[in-house]
Amino acid sequence: MDKKISPSVKSRLIKPVVVFSLLAATAWFGTNWQASAQMSVLLPLSSVSTAIVQQQSLQESIALRANVLPQHTVFLDVIEGGRVEEKLAEQGQFVEQGQPLVKLSNTALQLDLISREAQVTEQMNFLRNTQMTIETNRLNLQRDVLDIEHQITTLSRNRAQSEPLVKTGVLAQEHLLNLQQDLRYQQQRLQLTKRQQQQEEAIRQQQLSQLSESVDMLTKNLEFARQNVQNLLVRAPVSGYLSEFNVEAGESRAPGSRMGQIDLPERYKLVASVDEFYLSRVSTGMQAVASLNQQQLPLTVSRIDSRVVNNQFQLEFALPGEHSVKRGQSVNLNLLLEQQQQTALVLPRGAYLADSAGQYVYVLDGRTATARKQAVTLGKQSANQIEIVSGLNAGDQVIISGYREFQQADTIQLQQ
Repeated sequence: MDKKISPSVKSRLIKPVVVFSLLAATAWFGTNWQASAQMSVLLPLSSVSTAIVQQQSLQESIALRANVLPQHTVFLDVIEGGRVEEKLAEQGQFVEQGQPLVKLSNTALQLDLISREAQVTEQMNFLRNTQMTIETNRLNLQRDVLDIEHQITTLSRNRAQSEPLVKTGVLAQEHLLNLQQDLRYQQQRLQLTKRQQQQEEAIRQQQLSQLSESVDMLTKNLEFARQNVQNLLVRAPVSGYLSEFNVEAGESRAPGSRMGQIDLPERYKLVASVDEFYLSRVSTGMQAVASLNQQQLPLTVSRIDSRVVNNQFQLEFALPGEHSVKRGQSVNLNLLLEQQQQTALVLPRGAYLADSAGQYVYVLDGRTATARKQAVTLGKQSANQIEIVSGLNAGDQVIISGYREFQQADTIQLQQ
């Protein structure tokens, strides 16, 4: 007859079994982990390339890819908006200064010109009438002066003739008194008229000056309105290559919108994007070497655009002289971060740097054809070399081809 086992007895029996199972699993995983940590890969010797660690001259630099752009560009912005009636030039075409590029239409602007012309004509007619009135008043005053002077002359002669006749009793004394009274009146009238003439002459000069300025202003306004209508025919402001000319017939263009640009020929620059890591190390005047038309061309940094966009900023290099290049052409160049070369322990650059993230390399033992994984510290770099700060010695033979097939193994066994 079976004996019933209590729960406490079951618990005492299960615990040793569980502990033993955990110990066995831990030992199995530990053994397999050590085996994987010491994993070795077998590869043919012909599948790798090697280089020797050497003491060589190193000048720190960075390799850049630059684009050719014109040094000077003139933008084509719409002065007066309107509808595109006709496209008279094509993108990429060389255009001469003053050449028509596109014809716009703007009904409101043309109606405004007609209205301005009518207003200017009305105002100028009014000004001419005012000038004629002023001139008529001036002539009338001159005529009044002449009449008064004539009256004075006549009265003076009559008085001179009447004085002896009055003395002899031929004429009455009253007649002589009337002549003298009339003469004094005309003389006073002449003084007042001349004073009025002087005042009106000063006012006339001021009015004529103001009227002349008004006419000039109205004429300028009319010319400005006419120029706005003439601007509907967009012309090339300079001679050069028409680029980014995105205009199509029938579309509407708002004032100030950009239609394209004209690149001035024969003067170009190189523009390169650089990682923001180097922003504090770059300055204007730094030297660079570009590979252009199978020649090494020395350059200097002419401008730094320190605005960081997508973790990069831009450098500009002016191309001296004339070169057979085209806008948008790509050029390789090396920016020299140091002015002089220095001796350092170096290795050639290769695909291994990207695969290992610069953390380790594989050192090859030529006698056993075995490569072992070695941690390294890297330093300065140039376009073709990189400095070894620690982890390697001069004379070490290092695999510099890609490490993707190595699966991060500790050792690599190479076969002939």
